[in-house]
Amino acid sequence: MKPPPIWSERQLEVASECAEEHFREGRHTEPLEVYLELFDDYRGVVEEVLEETVDLSRLRTKALDLVADRRKLEVLRYLSGPPVSADDLKVLLQAKSLAASRFRAEPELVDRLMSFVQDWHDRRRFPWLSESREPEEHDRNAAILATSALLAMRRVETMRRNDGKNLQERFVAMRLRRSGFRQMPTREVKTLNQAPKPGEFCRESMFGSRKADLIVGLPDGRTMALECKVSNSATNSIKRLNNDAAVKATTWRSDFGTVQVVTAAVLGGVYAMRNLLDAQERGLTLFWVHDLAAMIDWIRSTDPDVGLSTG
Repeated sequence: MKPPPIWSERQLEVASECAEEHFREGRHTEPLEVYLELFDDYRGVVEEVLEETVDLSRLRTKALDLVADRRKLEVLRYLSGPPVSADDLKVLLQAKSLAASRFRAEPELVDRLMSFVQDWHDRRRFPWLSESREPEEHDRNAAILATSALLAMRRVETMRRNDGKNLQERFVAMRLRRSGFRQMPTREVKTLNQAPKPGEFCRESMFGSRKADLIVGLPDGRTMALECKVSNSATNSIKRLNNDAAVKATTWRSDFGTVQVVTAAVLGGVYAMRNLLDAQERGLTLFWVHDLAAMIDWIRSTDPDVGLSTG
């Protein structure tokens, strides 16, 4: 059986530089209109919240109406400085759920929500609350603009993170199909007999105790568990690559053994060299989304007689 490639530091350096350039080009070509559209959308919701609550002075009387509206509940989370996630807000309110029915059934949750706003509100964006006065027009406008920008920025970041990974997965799947592989339904693989057969693959499936982005049946009968990772900074790469993909690789080899399983990752974005070398030393085979031909070539080389097209 042909072993997966192990890249030299120089090869990783060249590939990493190319990936970073592709990442920069992608960021530069992202349309500004996406952010502006989100900003305008959120601005309308923030204005509604301030209007309905008379600049947050009557928040208690409108609390049930606000939590019943998903967008307005999101604005409530962004009143604090810094904003909190939905999970954090549940912890702060000691709530099992942020559903409107929960607030109606447990009136004490409304009290805790009011305390959250009073204690945690951003005193720079909403100075009138802590100063017990009505806001000036410039106070209100500044609060609306700043809060709308925070909401739009966070949504763009989420879209970049999720859409980038999803796009990468779809691209890898497309290249596999073009190379002659058949895409099979998502499944749960508890034993290697349940894995895709040679020339097949599936997406988003449980592989042992951890989910894999793709599971590929290699021509020589081995199974390749593949992760797709996008990192927006060298600092972030340790989380995406070493603390996630490499840990999964260790788990998969523990679950299924090292002879029949190949653990790999397709990378895009920015990565620190030390993290690339560490992941590779821990048994993770590295490929790059800008050079999927290298991955396809290696897959074909595991059995030259399969006859897959070059794709």
